[in-house]
Amino acid sequence: MITVEEVTTRRQQKEFLDFPLRLYKDNPCFVPPLYSDEKKMFGRNFVYSDCCDSVFFLATDGGKTVGRIQGIIQRAANEKNGERRVRFNRFDAIDDLEVSRALFAAVEEWARNHGMDTVCGPLGYSDLEREGLLIEGFDQLSTFEEQYNAPYYQKHIEALGYAKEVDWLEWKLYGPESEETLKEQEQLADFIMKRYNLHFGPSRNGRDFLRRYSDGVFKLIDESYDKLYGTVPFTDGMKKLMLDNFSLVISTRYTAVILDENDKVVCFGLAFPALAEALAGTSGRYTPRNLFRMLKAIRRPKVIDLCLIGVDPEYLNRGLSTVFAVQLMHMLGDSRISHAETNLNLEDNWAILNQWKRFKHENHKRRRAFVKKLV
Repeated sequence: MITVEEVTTRRQQKEFLDFPLRLYKDNPCFVPPLYSDEKKMFGRNFVYSDCCDSVFFLATDGGKTVGRIQGIIQRAANEKNGERRVRFNRFDAIDDLEVSRALFAAVEEWARNHGMDTVCGPLGYSDLEREGLLIEGFDQLSTFEEQYNAPYYQKHIEALGYAKEVDWLEWKLYGPESEETLKEQEQLADFIMKRYNLHFGPSRNGRDFLRRYSDGVFKLIDESYDKLYGTVPFTDGMKKLMLDNFSLVISTRYTAVILDENDKVVCFGLAFPALAEALAGTSGRYTPRNLFRMLKAIRRPKVIDLCLIGVDPEYLNRGLSTVFAVQLMHMLGDSRISHAETNLNLEDNWAILNQWKRFKHENHKRRRAFVKKLV
């Protein structure tokens, strides 16, 4: 008999975190999050506590855990969009529709009890978290930034009355189409920089980059991401969390920031050494072996992950995407780098999607956010 219980004890919290690690233990495409980061969700001073309410459920059958799910009320997002939504996230289950049905029923009941009228997801506390359900690309290694799931998840979710709301595409980028393409793009980028009196921001190292430009980058993220699906304004706590995480992996080799004549940030691009290969097949814990593998990946990356790209709305139609594309082409010119992973691009974000046409590219994954109105 399937039983669903709210997570209230430390033992249940540990089981909530451990279940997907067991479920995907033998799947080579699964990349776990860092265990210590996930554990923070249950802390009293969790960074999102000031703008979110959340609940966690475990499903058991005969005393054995068979599924989990989280519900989130992102109050800032609801206020921003004039909605009454609950986000579902961290959904994992065995291939049994009745398990999924019981888990989603628990989240939907929790939503109704809190005056909400819609459930959507997978979405996290903010778009800094893993989001979207994998629906294509099950044979591809997940990135560290995104979650892997089995193909049957989509069938279960749709069987429970959820429909597509948006899709994201993910791409592998291998470099410019040709040397001629690179030269043409370099000439155009140089013309754009001179025409608008722009220059690249200097920095000595990753920490210096964050010290100099983090305020301008955060301001630009809020401005340029404001209308995108699932985004929420940055709080001071979110900024600190982001800076703490970035300080571990940021390198000036994979960053670019463009300043105007007054040294205002008008465009930036952040890429990081990919940690997926280092963490695949692990529990995501900071063991000596895992730390060694992560440090090796950071110092000598084979793949880079694109994390954030932002352009001042005033410069959207002035060709700055060309300048960033050239910088990325130069990053991929390193013989040690096989390719870049874009992570999630909304399927209708043509400003970004058109940018990848300059590269040898492969659309290798698709993710989806689902929505259901509660009657």
